Amino acid sequence: MDTHPGFDKRWWTLWVLVLSLVIVVVGNTVLNVALPTLVRELHASSSSLQWMVDAYALVFAGLLLTAGALGDRYGRKGALQIGLVIFGAASLVSAFATSPSQIIITRAVMGIGAALVMPATLSILTWVFPPAERGKAIGIWAGFAGAGAAIGPIAGGYLLEHFWWGSVFLLNVPIVVVALIAGRLLVPTSRDPEQAALDPVGALLSIVSLTSLVYAIIEGPNFGWSDTLVAGGFVVAAISGAAFIRWELRNANPMLDLRMTRDPRFSAASIAIMLAFFAMFGVFFLLTQYLQIVLGYSPFEAGLRTLPMAFGLVIAAPSGARLVERVGSKAVVGSGLVIVSIGLLLASRLHVDTSYGYLVFALVVMAIGMGFTAAPSTAAIMSSMPLRKAGVGSAVNDTTRELGGALGVAVLGSIAISHYSSALHASVHNAPPQVLEAASKSVGAAVQISGQLGSAGADLSNQAKLAFTEAMDSTFVIASIVSLVAAAVVWRYLPHRVAHGEGHEAYEVGVASA
Repeated sequence: MDTHPGFDKRWWTLWVLVLSLVIVVVGNTVLNVALPTLVRELHASSSSLQWMVDAYALVFAGLLLTAGALGDRYGRKGALQIGLVIFGAASLVSAFATSPSQIIITRAVMGIGAALVMPATLSILTWVFPPAERGKAIGIWAGFAGAGAAIGPIAGGYLLEHFWWGSVFLLNVPIVVVALIAGRLLVPTSRDPEQAALDPVGALLSIVSLTSLVYAIIEGPNFGWSDTLVAGGFVVAAISGAAFIRWELRNANPMLDLRMTRDPRFSAASIAIMLAFFAMFGVFFLLTQYLQIVLGYSPFEAGLRTLPMAFGLVIAAPSGARLVERVGSKAVVGSGLVIVSIGLLLASRLHVDTSYGYLVFALVVMAIGMGFTAAPSTAAIMSSMPLRKAGVGSAVNDTTRELGGALGVAVLGSIAISHYSSALHASVHNAPPQVLEAASKSVGAAVQISGQLGSAGADLSNQAKLAFTEAMDSTFVIASIVSLVAAAVVWRYLPHRVAHGEGHEAYEVGVASA
């Protein structure tokens, strides 16, 4: 058997893939801390700020499946390199933008690059590593994927405190250059050996369905779930999604073979990842407000205080992969979700005067649970796909993460703000109705308004912080229950052992024909 061109350097290849992955994940979160600065520097409106964030997420989520399929068809290394170039060039232009509309456009272009990069990293990893080592490699990949979400606010906060706002984008450029050069030298070329025909109809329907769904989920909390545009987004997503399913089932060369949903490795693991990221992103959304608004930390200080979770993910994900070899996928993933649930219950005891040590304990517990959940679930999804379709399999894994995260922020955020508003109205009795109404929209608005009221605003600020903390704690309990539901699904349906099956055979064919 011939040697795979990337086999001897596979661990070096992995670090190139991880670097490329972290750039994309950080790019999805780093802008959030710069939004107040953009209001001052570029006079961005609330609508513009929303679209700066949403443009990236919508394009990224909508193109993932199509980008994964293109990588399989034309070459995963090429998809990775092209994606990095697009991402880096758009970042460079973003850094010197002179208007909010320019940033919205460049962020959308960054989403195109990210959609090409993220599936390529996992699909190349799956192709380079033999089945015996694949779980460990995926564990490292998954750990850094989770850690990247925490690194973004920290990096952004530091740069904003020391440089101008464009530095949050300019940071990407030298890292992209390093990834491109290292990738050129260390990442082997791979593609679907069958080079199946493209599925443009399926690609178009998937883009319309996913983009509409993510748009409706993101905008639901802002405009209300019954708003015409939000409801219309769900309707378009449902119709185009049904059309996508019908087309793929009848197509001789489908972009996504939906028969795989009958495989519990695919379906149960997808549910586990989606619900785990539902909880994780919802937690980060609320914890950011808790640390910055309730406790008064700067964005950089708040980001530093979430680092234990990032470190926990980097350590726990590879450890979870090793545990799978001893006790099986079902035990590790199911236990991981239970641990996430416990961590959320611990976090539901946070108060305005809780010690930082307690917060660290809760974050580390959640990180261990997420690490045990994400890596083995990702391995299960990839093992259910033929290795020649690794790009599509990776895109499915990434899409479940994005949808879960978007749902977590939207649903848990809506629950929290509803509870917060009710608690604030119940506890504040001496504020004018118009002031109370404005303060009930968010804890940030309440603190800002209270600062304009002088000494009379102190009570409003204190009550708003108490109301938000109470709402956050109740929402964490709900997220904990969701994690337990996911654990029950895993214990019921995920196989005890996830065999690599066709993936192993395809690996042997791939290395023999390389």
